Amino acid sequence: MINQRRAIMYGLLAVLLWATVATAFKLALIYLTPRQLLFIAALTSLLFFAGVISVQGKWAQTVAVARSHTGFYCLQGFINPFAYYWILFMAYNQLPAQQAQAINYTWAITMALLAVPILKQKLSGRELLAMLIAYCGVALIATGGRWDLAQTNWSGVGLALLSTLLWAGYWLINTRNHDQPVIALFWCFFWGVVWLLAAAIIWPEPWMPAWQGLLAGIYVGIFEMGLTFLIWLTAMRTASKTSQVSALIFLSPFLSLILIYSILGEVIYMTTLIGLSLICGGLYLLRGTTKKDV
Repeated sequence: MINQRRAIMYGLLAVLLWATVATAFKLALIYLTPRQLLFIAALTSLLFFAGVISVQGKWAQTVAVARSHTGFYCLQGFINPFAYYWILFMAYNQLPAQQAQAINYTWAITMALLAVPILKQKLSGRELLAMLIAYCGVALIATGGRWDLAQTNWSGVGLALLSTLLWAGYWLINTRNHDQPVIALFWCFFWGVVWLLAAAIIWPEPWMPAWQGLLAGIYVGIFEMGLTFLIWLTAMRTASKTSQVSALIFLSPFLSLILIYSILGEVIYMTTLIGLSLICGGLYLLRGTTKKDV
């Protein structure tokens, strides 16, 4: 049922949970490699979506989707969670959390760029301005405002930007997918786990996970990849004005910085705050709101 107040509450809960994941990534990576973290999180998310499907009694639809779209979800599972999160976790492994999470928020800008060749869309002047503002923020965060570019971790920044390319591509490919979200995510994570098992066979690595890493991986699987998505979806579906709910997402990176400072002990640089503000400004400019939805 449409209930704007409830939608706002669900939206705020999702934003608060998403604000914790950058800190969770860094804590987990103390004990795990990026691929180990991804395997625990992806398997947790797969089991979570399987549980949701069981509660909803939708296994017949789920099996039917697999029969008709096996190849599609095999590819999607390779992009997300396999490639996207592996590269994202490698970026977090190399960069301070404040840098990695800020750059990751530019995926919507990347999606607008990819829509040109994939969906044959044209960029408006407003979109070009939004991209310029956002990527000025990325440059400021990546360099720390220093002219000595040799001090910049270009490998980590490159991985973070590549992750936005994969995430944006994943959602653009999904624009023509009309399967139910929970079922679609189940099969994406199913194939993601298959790809991860294949990677473990090809590139084996010793693994005796500490309980801290295991718990952190499970947390990431539930609150980054699983439950929070359903909470956000519920918020959007119960909202009478979706623009009010979607605007809440701009709170997440700034709340995340508070946790990064208080839990990880990272010094939050002024360049990060200014750069993140530029990124959010570009994203806000990119948002299209209809008159009746304001």
